[in-house]
Amino acid sequence: MSKQQLDFILKLSAENPPPANATPPQLREWFEAINAQTPIAEGAMIETISVGPCSAELIRLPGGDESRLVIYYHGGGFLFGSPRSHRTIATHLAKASGATVLSVDYRLAPEHPAPTAHDDSLAAYRWALDAGYAPGRISLTGDSAGGNLALATAVRARDAGLALPSSIALMSPALDLAGDLASHTTNADAPLVNRPLADLFTAAYVGPGDPRSPSVTPLSSNLANLPPVLVHVGTWELLFDDSVTVVERIKASGGRAELKVWEGMCHSWQLFAPMLEEGMASINEAGAFVRRHAA
Repeated sequence: MSKQQLDFILKLSAENPPPANATPPQLREWFEAINAQTPIAEGAMIETISVGPCSAELIRLPGGDESRLVIYYHGGGFLFGSPRSHRTIATHLAKASGATVLSVDYRLAPEHPAPTAHDDSLAAYRWALDAGYAPGRISLTGDSAGGNLALATAVRARDAGLALPSSIALMSPALDLAGDLASHTTNADAPLVNRPLADLFTAAYVGPGDPRSPSVTPLSSNLANLPPVLVHVGTWELLFDDSVTVVERIKASGGRAELKVWEGMCHSWQLFAPMLEEGMASINEAGAFVRRHAA
């Protein structure tokens, strides 16, 4: 049934492709429109706040533990996406984790090229510390480009001598911006994010810079001494090897990392929760991971 559900969802997506030769604002408008009607968690209370150089949505559910904070970074290839387009993930993550969620509205490329999104993401973590959240009560999460930002924020916080969060949960993280890993060739025509789209994202954000630089991908960073990491990835993904490789490198650095491979799932399938049972299951497992590691 789940494969049939996913095939139906992808069929609907294929019927509403991105506009040809679209400008970045047009791509953002298209992406927001296709996600506008996706259900969010019942009872979610959403407040827009400032977190330094950018804004964010602070999401609470009745009965949540307001002493715990999950910082969530949305996907969209650094080019589009927003807290609004990804409310399905963020609000259900608040429900699953029992914590407040801070969904960061980091600035987008090409108007704000690298490393702006990474700088904004670290600024949001600094905001949380300054707001009085204990680091052991904070978790970093993200999907796709947001997965890159979540892991990079932990790496940059460590390098800056900041206290580290309790855990990191990544969903289909976009880490190999150069397209070096095998799945970027073998799965080049995967749905939702294929090789041409991935190349567009890298061109918009990195521009003439080095896509292998630690300033744009934590895959090139020292990955030692990080909090426990959970990574979810589908088998039907261009970015499959990004997840496999980062878990291998974290373990090789002496860290703790868990990889769960979801058979037949496409990129960022969590966006289809609760219409797709694996989408909700992935969010619930990420929430349980966050709960388990909270001090």
